Amino acid sequence: MEQAAVDLSTVNAVLKDEVAGGVPLAKVETALNQSEAVEVNIQEAAAELVAVNDMLAVEIDERRGLEERLSRSHAALTQNRAAERSARHSALHDAMTGLPNFTLFKDRLHTALAQAERHGRRLAVMFIDLDGFKAINDAHGHDAGDRVLQRVAQRLEGMVRAGDTVSRRSGDEFLFLMLEAKDEANVAALSVRVAARIAEVVDLDGTQVSVEACIGAAVYPEDGRSAGELLEYADTAMYAVKQARQQKTGAGPRA
Repeated sequence: MEQAAVDLSTVNAVLKDEVAGGVPLAKVETALNQSEAVEVNIQEAAAELVAVNDMLAVEIDERRGLEERLSRSHAALTQNRAAERSARHSALHDAMTGLPNFTLFKDRLHTALAQAERHGRRLAVMFIDLDGFKAINDAHGHDAGDRVLQRVAQRLEGMVRAGDTVSRRSGDEFLFLMLEAKDEANVAALSVRVAARIAEVVDLDGTQVSVEACIGAAVYPEDGRSAGELLEYADTAMYAVKQARQQKTGAGPRA
């Protein structure tokens, strides 16, 4: 179209010069015909330009529509992935405390046992039961009991090293997986520290309560070589500690 405009301008300039110079009418008519032809080219070019612009407008709209659909698809995919991560986290963690649940604990224990067997290392499993928790529930309500469980969970989390795992088993029972346990004395020392930390007072809006921990431990490979054997041994050891405490205090069973 630009070229047609240039041609028209050139023809008109020539025509003007020829008329001014007294050129014969025949030549002027020829120049006029050329000018008309150029104008026709300009009109055709303009029509083609309009058509091209219309096509570009359609393509731009289609591109925008595609970009919007891609954006919505990306947003939906991101949302789905977030939902999947949330669902996976919920399936493997305790809703109240946020700790790994028993399913995740067992999975990590199986993995740790494979590593311990391969590299000739020890590990320990501690079974922790809260003594006196039922009395708090009965005296102050389940909300207070839930807050005690959450505080105990926070304290246990603060004691784990890299690679260790603390889990809420159920109710007021917790599990502690200690990797690379040096020996039974090392495990016993950790049990003492855990018990002391759990026994610290919990403040419930001015009301102070406390629980005690009954802890049973099992060491791989001395006390068992499988997850089931270690958990059973630690559970039995925990109940032995609980019974010994009850006999010492002369009290009946406590929860």
